[in-house]
Amino acid sequence: MRLLSAGLGLALALIAHRADAGPVLDAVKARGQLVCGVNAGTAGFMQPDRQGKWTGFAVDICRAVAAAIFGDANKVKFVPLDAPMRFPALLSGEVDMLASNSTWTLARDANGVDFTGIYYYDGQGFMVKKSGIRTVKDLNRATICFQSATTTEANLAEYFRANGLRFIPLSLDTADQAKAAFLGGKCDALTGDISSLHVIMASNPQYSKDYAVLAQAISKEPFSPAVRHGDHQFADIVRWTQFAMVEAEEYGITSKNVDDLLKSDNPSIKRILGVTPGMGQALGVDEKWVYNIVKQVGNYGESYDRNLGEGSPLKIARSLNAQWTKAGILYAPPIR
Repeated sequence: MRLLSAGLGLALALIAHRADAGPVLDAVKARGQLVCGVNAGTAGFMQPDRQGKWTGFAVDICRAVAAAIFGDANKVKFVPLDAPMRFPALLSGEVDMLASNSTWTLARDANGVDFTGIYYYDGQGFMVKKSGIRTVKDLNRATICFQSATTTEANLAEYFRANGLRFIPLSLDTADQAKAAFLGGKCDALTGDISSLHVIMASNPQYSKDYAVLAQAISKEPFSPAVRHGDHQFADIVRWTQFAMVEAEEYGITSKNVDDLLKSDNPSIKRILGVTPGMGQALGVDEKWVYNIVKQVGNYGESYDRNLGEGSPLKIARSLNAQWTKAGILYAPPIR
């Protein structure tokens, strides 16, 4: 009985704590719009069309956060940022959050930034010309192109040094410049996130004749949204928005069946969709927050398939980003 009373008291205290929003959430609500920082354009993850409408897997994270806060996934403005400007823009308050395929690292996390959860597990790899190069060690003394102001250069230097290899660096300001330098024959390899290298190949089928992406990864690159230190409630909303998309997929809740599942007898589904109230109040949002996310944006798998997977031109396998029940490592804490 004492444990039950203590648990109830803690729940009520948490709900009371949510009564006053933090500075970022206050600003977002007053503005009536979430401002999300993205990079200049990465096919499948974040890219504007000819009308300026942003789409992509990372874009869907921002849209889902807007759905959780406002009940409307369209209440978000996207601000494209070059790599060196991502974190300064976040820390200065120019954007409320980043969804720019930024790698979660200790140094970044300890410098005024909170990472809210991994939405894509990636690694650094290499795109090479089909010329006998089979492994990274075949790149000893090669000229390697990469984008500056990312984790790429440090990973490259550390790996080559640790393995007694040498390379000639060619640093470019943007990913497009690095790609152009590689395709123009100015370097022997292009290094970057394996997902971005597969995007290059998938977007240009003619490259498959002359180029290949090595299977080996030299680093861990977990992509996570980032928010500023100082507003735990806003960070929690971003974090649990991601978890909600993952858990919705795990329970088979999709944009197509979410209305029917409002009548489900499954206690977990009733709690996730707000039929059994409490989770929205604890987070400081509407009880239908997960319903709004799934109905308007989709679950994790729907977004992945639409932007990166079999339903997209890229057709990138889920691999590590598959659910933990399907040989991946995608795993969300329970909504309860």
